[in-house]
Amino acid sequence: MQTSPISRSHPHGHRTLAVLGLAFTVLLAACSSGPDKPKPTELAPVAALMGTRAAWTAQVGAGHASLVPQVVSGRVFVASEAGTVAALNASNGQDVWRLDLKARIAAGVGSDGQTAAVVTRENELIAVADGRELWRVRLPARAFTAPLVAGKRVFVLTADRTVIAFDGSNGARLWSQTRPAEPLVLSQSGVLLAVGDMLVAGLSGRLVGLNPQNGVVRWEAPVATSRGTNEVERLVDIVGPASRIGGSVCVRAYAAAVGCVDTTRGTMTWTRPAQGTTGVHGDDRLVFGTETDGKLLAWQRATGEPAWSVDRLKYRDLSAPLALGRVVAVGDGAGLVHLVSREDGSEMTRLSTDGSPILSAPVLAGDALVVQTRNGGVYAWRPQ
Repeated sequence: MQTSPISRSHPHGHRTLAVLGLAFTVLLAACSSGPDKPKPTELAPVAALMGTRAAWTAQVGAGHASLVPQVVSGRVFVASEAGTVAALNASNGQDVWRLDLKARIAAGVGSDGQTAAVVTRENELIAVADGRELWRVRLPARAFTAPLVAGKRVFVLTADRTVIAFDGSNGARLWSQTRPAEPLVLSQSGVLLAVGDMLVAGLSGRLVGLNPQNGVVRWEAPVATSRGTNEVERLVDIVGPASRIGGSVCVRAYAAAVGCVDTTRGTMTWTRPAQGTTGVHGDDRLVFGTETDGKLLAWQRATGEPAWSVDRLKYRDLSAPLALGRVVAVGDGAGLVHLVSREDGSEMTRLSTDGSPILSAPVLAGDALVVQTRNGGVYAWRPQ
């Protein structure tokens, strides 16, 4: 039986599904005998057309794809699956503080530079500041997306497609907004971000603008629609990260489409079919993303027209990309970071880590490029 891209599990966690009911468990077992995974494309000798130097390294502990580093106020916030949360100095990688929550972490880290928040596998939202726990509250459902900490509030997107707001000082529940939920959701980071005075969330195949004060929906923009003959094929969800430039937010609908939304009007600027399963990033001119087979693509931000594509990284389990200056950075399943030209995708240089997969998009900390590996290594490089 041929396995669909949606129902196929992935050893690095990019394509696993949250099971909401026994029916899907049975279906997944029936579809588990798919073809062997293609071998990664062999890499040519590194081009080394730009100079970089290792800035610092740190260790936080083994993680997974929903533990995403966040850079705020000169600090890099990281977490491990085992329960460690740390704030690192972005200039040298030294601990500002580090705390063991003694609970397995499912999603994080969100922070405004002072308060950091994570969600545990026991469905607890925990807030931390200055290396000490502030509060923890029980969530009504699992969460795979890092909390958003903004405006002295903590916002959470749960797996049943509910957005909940909590008071950042004491964890009091302020409001919740629930949208109709399909039987299945992705156990993968979604989209939850602030855009001006608005909260923007990915709910099913739609990007939704909410009033952060009360959760009232201001607009909905469909990026992709549910299709197919069974629950797995009909699954559609927005996956993170997103690319925001001003009021333009570009996102990916899992294995369905890439599109950009004008958040000032709440309307789609464009949408285009695409088969990737990780989020996108970009600048004011281009949007970048990776396809399921490892192609790296660029689209014109204004129109969605293809700009370029490269296939020399096929089947290398690419992370979501990061656009920074004249290059685009993307990690792979062998712990390599590929820096390519934003103009045409040609290779600029290649960086090595500990050899374990880079599951989430690289981040920018000041003038340093930072990645976190599955084995918990945090690596930073600066251009020369």
